[in-house]
Amino acid sequence: MLVLGIESSCDETGVALVRAADQGIPRLLSHALHSQVDMHQAYGGVVPELASRDHIRRLLPLARQVFDAAGCGLSEVDVIAYTRGPGLAGALLVGAGGACALAASLGKPVLGIHHLEGHLLSPFLSVDPPQFPFVALLVSGGHTQLMRVDGVGAYELLGETVDDAAGEAFDKSAKLLGLGYPGGPQLSRLAEFGDPSTFDLPRPLLHSGTLDFSFAGLKTAVWTQVRKLGTNVCEQDRAHLAAATQAAIVEVLLKKSLAALKQTGLKRLVVAGGVGANRSLREQLDLACGKRGIRVHYPELALCTDNGAMIALAAAMRLQAGRSRAVRDYAFDVKPRWELAAV
Repeated sequence: MLVLGIESSCDETGVALVRAADQGIPRLLSHALHSQVDMHQAYGGVVPELASRDHIRRLLPLARQVFDAAGCGLSEVDVIAYTRGPGLAGALLVGAGGACALAASLGKPVLGIHHLEGHLLSPFLSVDPPQFPFVALLVSGGHTQLMRVDGVGAYELLGETVDDAAGEAFDKSAKLLGLGYPGGPQLSRLAEFGDPSTFDLPRPLLHSGTLDFSFAGLKTAVWTQVRKLGTNVCEQDRAHLAAATQAAIVEVLLKKSLAALKQTGLKRLVVAGGVGANRSLREQLDLACGKRGIRVHYPELALCTDNGAMIALAAAMRLQAGRSRAVRDYAFDVKPRWELAAV
């Protein structure tokens, strides 16, 4: 079974080909990705209309690139998968419309996939794939969630953010520090030159007794410190504040993840999503989990951000598990808001 995956939920256009058998982990044949970071930098964030227009321009050239790299022909595709949600409505419509139009022209079935399920399953494409069951820490864009995962499509929500997500805390704090877009990676790079103990920032909901997250208060605390430092803040103080911000976010993610593992009794953790590429988070999770005999799994760094490979993989795994059925109904819709636990 050859699955073509299309991702267009936000500011990255991703296309990939995955081959799957009746059993075993599907194999990634090729993938291509175009990031819109350069285009959105001038605006300090994603402009939805520009994102949608760029997806239209990039989708077919990326598809051609993927088929050329895999040495496959379009007629060999068995299923076309696309991101149905959550995400920006206009951006999702480009991917869904393109997938369904292509499938209709070929007479092939289509399957809409949950964006976060793609992230959750993406470590199965790594050199060290996990095994079910496991706890998943999903830290992607506006989403921060802890899930118990017993199999494909068997997801139990353990905790989630009640306001800002971890990715938003990184990006918004970076903007307060005068860093460019995307802010998260830039804040992390600046943090390497700072001392996190210089500023005492809060760890919201850390001792709440729940597995929920809250990062809005942290953002406010960063804003307060920036105001205290004034307009002539030196680069070293900015680095210290960046380090303190990152330390606060990482500590909350770490301790909530450990609490979820203790609550469930599971000994395997999957970390997925863009924030999952953060080096400090990986180092501290590896250290803490190693002491407790817990295995930690991550996607390959190239697959941490949004990409078509995770969408093709999720479709293949759902079809293998009998959790979904691809259909030849090309009247598509999208779900900008869509709970993963309801999939």
